[in-house]
Amino acid sequence: MSKTRLEAFSDGVIAILITIMVLELRAPHAPDPAVLRPLIPVFLSYVLSFVFLGIYWNNHHHLLQAVRHVNGAVLWANLHLLFWLSLVPFVTSWMGESHFAPWPVAAYGAVLMFAGVAYFILSRLLISSHGKESALAMAVGSDFKGKVSVVIYAIAIAGAFVERRFSCLLYVLVAVMWLVPDRRIENTLVQRHPE
Repeated sequence: MSKTRLEAFSDGVIAILITIMVLELRAPHAPDPAVLRPLIPVFLSYVLSFVFLGIYWNNHHHLLQAVRHVNGAVLWANLHLLFWLSLVPFVTSWMGESHFAPWPVAAYGAVLMFAGVAYFILSRLLISSHGKESALAMAVGSDFKGKVSVVIYAIAIAGAFVERRFSCLLYVLVAVMWLVPDRRIENTLVQRHPE
C-alpha cells in the first residue's frame, strides 16, 4: 500500500490536536495583566504539549520518508500511536487546570509513555516490513533515545506522587533530548541515494 494516505491522515490528526489544545486556552475577561497569573500553569502545560506534538509530527515525518510502503499492521500501529496522542489535549488541560497536581502530572506522563511505546512499535513494524538491511533499519538502529524516554516517563509517573516538579522537569528533559536534531534518517537516506 502507498504511504501517502497514512501521512496525510496523521498530519491532519496532529494538526487537529494542536488546534484543540489552543482552543482550551481561555482569554480572561478583565483587561488587567494580573489576571494572567493564574493562567501560567495552563500556558506552560500547553507549551510543553505543543513541543511534544511537534516532536512526534517531525519524527513521524522523518520515519515515513524512509519507507516505501505500508501494510495493515502498520496502519493499526499508526492508529495506536494516534490514539495516545489524541489524549494529549485532555491530560494537558487537566495538568494545567489543576496547577500540576500529582494525579494529572502522572496521567500526563502515562500518556507520553504509551505514545512512546506506540511509536516504538510503529517503527519496529516498519523496519520489519522493509527488512533489517533497509535504510530505515540502519537509521533507527536500536532506538536508544526512544527506550530511554520511556524509562524517564516511568520514573516521572512514580515521581509525580513524591515531587511533581521533578516529574515535570523530567518531561522537559525528554523534550529537550528530542529537540536536538536527529539526522540519522536524513543522513542514511542521503548516503543510500545521493542526489
